[in-house]
Amino acid sequence: MRSEPTRTAGADTNLSKYAKTALASSTTVIGHYSTSFGLAARLLDARVRTPVRTIYALVRIADEIVDGAATEAGVSVDEQRQLLDELELETERAIVRGYSTNLVVHAFAATARQSGIDSSLIGPFFASMRRDLDPAPFTAEGVAEYIYGSAEVIGLMCLRCFVQLSPRTAAELEVLEEGARHLGAAFQKINFLRDLSCDREVLGRNYFPGIDPLNLTDAEKNLILDDIDADLAFASESLPLLPPGCRRAVAAAQGLFTGLSHRLRSTPADQLLRARVRVPHGEKLMIALNSTLGRGAWKR
Repeated sequence: MRSEPTRTAGADTNLSKYAKTALASSTTVIGHYSTSFGLAARLLDARVRTPVRTIYALVRIADEIVDGAATEAGVSVDEQRQLLDELELETERAIVRGYSTNLVVHAFAATARQSGIDSSLIGPFFASMRRDLDPAPFTAEGVAEYIYGSAEVIGLMCLRCFVQLSPRTAAELEVLEEGARHLGAAFQKINFLRDLSCDREVLGRNYFPGIDPLNLTDAEKNLILDDIDADLAFASESLPLLPPGCRRAVAAAQGLFTGLSHRLRSTPADQLLRARVRVPHGEKLMIALNSTLGRGAWKR
């Protein structure tokens, strides 16, 4: 159906209506898929809240190709690879042309054009998504590469949106980029540990080379958590350099995952195979409140 041309002075153009619809679709995605990320995103300055949601939405759509909806729909592994290739190509094209028929991609492309997100970050992300379709066991080097593409580059994408509010010096940006990478890595490793059973039994993956997920010991679990806590500690050092309009949200996200780290440490290793560890909703709200009041990312 052909839309009526917009003539009224000050009214939305067709393109601006489409852009608003695309942004709304990204908000819908995050609302349906992530309470923790959604809660942290609400603490962001309004100027970066929506761009960050567009990043999450694209990541979520790609992740569903390899981990969820596509498989349940009966899409074969070869077809999943093809879908990832098509999504990456459409994303790259949309950034260049400024338009996509895929609403999530259209919204992400606008964010990328504004904040300078390019193939140096997009390429590694899609490479990690494709790696999930490869049944070959992970090596330590392969896991590090996977974590970079699946998590660290997401932190770097968000950071590019953050510094649009308040540009930083080259030295400050270097510290912030390291912090973003460590925080993204910590988030991913925590999710690996939380999803130990599902990854192994349902998806056939093991992100901890040299460890048998079905016979994880408390000592092995605590070594993994020591590594995660080191990432979180490193990331916290860069928090003061973030613009105030972003700092509270990042602190809240870090606080939520620090809370998860504490809960994982107190949970016997054998129980991780039976239940997914979560932070209760009330505790999430308290962490968010502490972050808003500047009380730090986490109070033990």
